[in-house]
Amino acid sequence: MPQFPPGQTLLIDADDTLWENNIYFERVISSFIGYLNHETRTADEVRQTLYAIERETVQSHGYGFAAFTRSLLACFERHSLAPPTEADREHIESLARSIAAQEIELLPGVKETLAELAARHRLILMTKGDHGEQSGKVARSGLSGYFTAVEIAREKDPAAYREVIRRHGPASQEGSAAQSCWMIGNSIKSDINPALAAGLNAVFLFHKDTWVLEHATLDPAPAGQQLLELGSFAELRAIF
Repeated sequence: MPQFPPGQTLLIDADDTLWENNIYFERVISSFIGYLNHETRTADEVRQTLYAIERETVQSHGYGFAAFTRSLLACFERHSLAPPTEADREHIESLARSIAAQEIELLPGVKETLAELAARHRLILMTKGDHGEQSGKVARSGLSGYFTAVEIAREKDPAAYREVIRRHGPASQEGSAAQSCWMIGNSIKSDINPALAAGLNAVFLFHKDTWVLEHATLDPAPAGQQLLELGSFAELRAIF
């Protein structure tokens, strides 16, 4: 018997919650570091430089393959003894393009769990990033039929969650979001903390390969709200 009654509104993250994502970026980063082959910097030092550049790039250019490519090129320029040649640029750009060619790899139990949850609750896919890239992944995943709506935000902050709940959440009295609306995802920074700040409940799904820029300290649930921590997507069937 599920812990919560039917009729909940479940906002569900996509990347690294429904399907693998960051592992492909990490593989490209490893290939990039090998190609750079820096004489004095360790692989970890180059990786930390790239993460710092990515933080800057996200602020100015958002998320997605184009922003990631820009970060790789900037990291190469910062560490290379000479400016990148056309061959260097083409190789780095091809590394980034290889991510887009990856098949969608659903995480264990996702499809079966979504089918079960969709029969009892309203599911809304809520992700962030480049609209074309994210909508393409949703279409290729074969999962869109389980969701009543797909929301692609530029950034997942409290305002974005409040707007989604305003449009899709309970139409009744103030405070109802804390009774029946949940955000489910693997990112503390984007899925959990801002959803709690917006008045929702949250379910944190641990993923060992979560992007380092999404790491954060888990906030406690405010009074009247709930925060659950699970180890796999399939465990949601026992909760909802």
